[in-house]
Amino acid sequence: MNRNKFLMLGLLLTFLLLSACSKSYQGDFSYEVKDFEFQNQDGETVSKEDLEGTFWVADFIFTNCTTACPPMTANLARVQEEIKKAGLEDKVRFVSFTIDPNHDTPKVLTDYIQSHGGELSNWDALTGYSPERIKEFSINSFKALVDKIPRKDAPEGEVDYNFIHSSSFYIVSPNGNAIKKVEGTQFENVEKLVNELKDYVN
Repeated sequence: MNRNKFLMLGLLLTFLLLSACSKSYQGDFSYEVKDFEFQNQDGETVSKEDLEGTFWVADFIFTNCTTACPPMTANLARVQEEIKKAGLEDKVRFVSFTIDPNHDTPKVLTDYIQSHGGELSNWDALTGYSPERIKEFSINSFKALVDKIPRKDAPEGEVDYNFIHSSSFYIVSPNGNAIKKVEGTQFENVEKLVNELKDYVN
């Protein structure tokens, strides 16, 4: 009798653990973020495993960008500020993947994020990989194209290339799936993203 009770208890615990590990979060889609180990602005390795168990917001930027990336980074800094005001800074992280790793060193990324109002306490700006690696990672994990193109009309002092890339912010669930995206260049979406994150973590 006791043996049967222990057996049933063991099965119940196994079921509960499996249920917790496979918990799904409602969103507009569910894209599995592929494994990665990249370098952040402090020279530390950040992996997908490090982010498990928390919600995080991902975007793709490059610091020589003159169009989408400046408003995106400023808007993400505003989201970060609102999350902090709500007392949720320990429950949400922010991850910016550079798509120009040959130029965007840890120091360059640090200066860029901070110049747009971001704090790096719960914000990782990632680099330290090849252009081919981030191109593959972006499409396989977020269904987002990255493509470097020449820029023939570049003003003096600016780089002679540009990138086609996503301008969205992606919400990634604690189990590592991208589940929702919000256009990152629009100021009015700051409140929308903040509310989405509050709904998920509360």
